[in-house]
Amino acid sequence: MTVPTMRALVLDAHGEVESLNLREDYPRPTASPGHVVLRVTASSFNYHDIFTVRGMPGIRIPMPVVIGLDVVGVIDELGPGVEGWQVGDRVMVHPVDPEKGLIGEVYDGGMAQYALVRAAQLIRLPGPVGDVQAAALPVAYGTAHRMIMGKGAVHAGDKVLVLGASGGVGTASVVLAKQLGAHVIAAVGSDAKGERMLELGADEYFNYREVAIDQWVREHHGKPSRYSTEPGIDVVINFTGGDTWHPTLRSTKLGGRILTCGATAGYDPKEDLRYIWSFELQIIGSNGFQTEDFEALLGMVAVGDLDPLVDAVLPLDRAIEGLRRVRDREVIGKIVVDPWAAS
Repeated sequence: MTVPTMRALVLDAHGEVESLNLREDYPRPTASPGHVVLRVTASSFNYHDIFTVRGMPGIRIPMPVVIGLDVVGVIDELGPGVEGWQVGDRVMVHPVDPEKGLIGEVYDGGMAQYALVRAAQLIRLPGPVGDVQAAALPVAYGTAHRMIMGKGAVHAGDKVLVLGASGGVGTASVVLAKQLGAHVIAAVGSDAKGERMLELGADEYFNYREVAIDQWVREHHGKPSRYSTEPGIDVVINFTGGDTWHPTLRSTKLGGRILTCGATAGYDPKEDLRYIWSFELQIIGSNGFQTEDFEALLGMVAVGDLDPLVDAVLPLDRAIEGLRRVRDREVIGKIVVDPWAAS
């Protein structure tokens, strides 16, 4: 009996992005109890995919595995016991299966023509929301929505500095902070990216490759003082960590907030507790996303209040190129892959 196959972007061993394999003969899934098979129509990359490819301490990646955390598709097959869904329904996938873990990390994800997904993870797409728009949302926009909207730390009139503003979570943070009425400052790696952030709604930008974060803040918004809440930044959104952490502490005003949801540049940065107590800083962590974040975002897209920034839509045979661009910080917004598009 011939086993059905499909095209898929597969991780066989940890390494760099270039070590991924585009397989033409990867086994196509079949529906199992409580699950559906999706015909994947769009999937997007996140920096988390880089960590998956390289390997992460304490997380065992079963291989081979199809990467891709953000998955959108059409139900192609229903497994036994699935209720409330029909073949042909358009859906977005909540990336976390509570029994298995994260899709595209510990079980096959969206960078393939078909994907097996637990029915409980499905979120129905409103008619006006396009597949590419939906695929840009889950990890990046869901994370930003929970952090910015869910934690209640950003208010109208706040000066909000977004580090890494041109990436997926960064562009989402810029847009969502602006919707709350904040004055948004984008820290980016080039003037071209900065100009794009202004078009997206940012009020100011600076190139962190040319000027240190805390130096720019002092020159443009004043040096934070222990005796006044005026100078400095109200909220710094820092999901980079690494060598950006110490200048973040030096940039946040008296009583200010630092929001963090990741550490793409390093999770063990230089710390200086004096700034935290002297300036009464609030360090607010935000982990992941909830279904209500996705539903809120889809509602915003459906009524035209949000249009996720997409850098490019690529066919599957250019997916490695797309993930390399994410790794090398050459992306403004999201890279989306259409597994069925011709090269």
